[in-house]
Amino acid sequence: MAASMCDVFSFCVGVSGRAPVAVEVRFVSSAKGKGLFATQLIRKGETIFVEQPLVAAQFLWNALYRYRACDHCLRALEKAEENAQRLTGKPGQVLPHPELCAVRKDLHQHCPHCQVMYCSAECRLAAAEQYHQVLCPGPSQDDPLHPLNKLQEAWRSVHYPPETASIMLMARMVATVKQAKDKDRWIRLFSQFCNKTANEEEEIVHKLLGDKFKGQLELLRRLFTEALYEEALSQWFTPDGFRSLFALVGTNGQGIGTSSLSQWVHACDALELKPQDREQLDAFIDQLYKDIEAATGEFLNCEGSGLFVLQSCCNHSCVPNAETSFPENNFLLHVTALEDIEPGEEICISYLDCCQRERSRHSRHKILRENYLFVCSCPKCLAEADEPNVTSEEEEDEEEEGEPEDAELGDEMTDV
Repeated sequence: MAASMCDVFSFCVGVSGRAPVAVEVRFVSSAKGKGLFATQLIRKGETIFVEQPLVAAQFLWNALYRYRACDHCLRALEKAEENAQRLTGKPGQVLPHPELCAVRKDLHQHCPHCQVMYCSAECRLAAAEQYHQVLCPGPSQDDPLHPLNKLQEAWRSVHYPPETASIMLMARMVATVKQAKDKDRWIRLFSQFCNKTANEEEEIVHKLLGDKFKGQLELLRRLFTEALYEEALSQWFTPDGFRSLFALVGTNGQGIGTSSLSQWVHACDALELKPQDREQLDAFIDQLYKDIEAATGEFLNCEGSGLFVLQSCCNHSCVPNAETSFPENNFLLHVTALEDIEPGEEICISYLDCCQRERSRHSRHKILRENYLFVCSCPKCLAEADEPNVTSEEEEDEEEEGEPEDAELGDEMTDV
């Protein structure tokens, strides 16, 4: 039951008042599945498309640690100065140029029943129309015995930071179908994402939940069923179907990062200042980030993940010709050309971050195999095919130091 191209493109947002640059989805091979191809010349720096996710959700530990984001679009809700104060641990931290902060607290609204916050009336209504009527706990928001709260607590107990997925993304998939008038359309859309074999699905679940994943997966399935069972999706609630749903989110969830402080820094970068003033402002920002690193470490953003139909059609390359970003400080994903892309050429992004792409072919393959279950055959990997299948001494040292295994998921979070 395949979704139509109208369904696929319905979540793309026009760029500068026009439709997305012409692209089409084609079948590539049994190994790769689908791919996204240009149907006209795309120039370097051009936004190829902007896409809204089918569903998105903030990571649960991220929300618990007071990274305040819109419950629908994940837009950061803190003022830039508030964000800096929390991240540095300095209540008196003051930012220059406060007028550059784009956060509009006067527009924020909360659900009148459960009090979750939204950045605007538009987001509150969009959430209510799509999934929140099913998921709203009402006055039981803080009741540990509420079925959804039990599910979330169970998830937090088995999936610790750095987070790469959220059980609530799956919950919003179910709630969307439960609320929908046209349930078949949403089921078709969710079925667009790649399917894996049973053994591959177990590898993904193992990666997310650890060595005791089978017992943990069954506990999560039972709590998920108690909270959300839907007859139209009965297959998703069986042991095999739940594992498949887990694997779908594990391999297709695109990381989303938003930050009011990052938006403020970008606005500062765009200021026209005298050389001395520019030097002072840059020095202030450099010191600010050093203070944040000392107090908070690498966790700077409101973080979550979403399912993007068109972006999920973009295959990986270690030498990508396009990249993803979230420049609007919300869940709208921008795909931008890194070089000129000719008509008929495949549009590829990288599932690795820039540092990972510079590692040896063997190391890149190890990351991709463990997290995405495929072996890359991009031009760079083919050109390096004669390299020995060992990591460099430096990379082996890194691994011996105990780098968190989830830290390898480079594309799970894209800088805003």
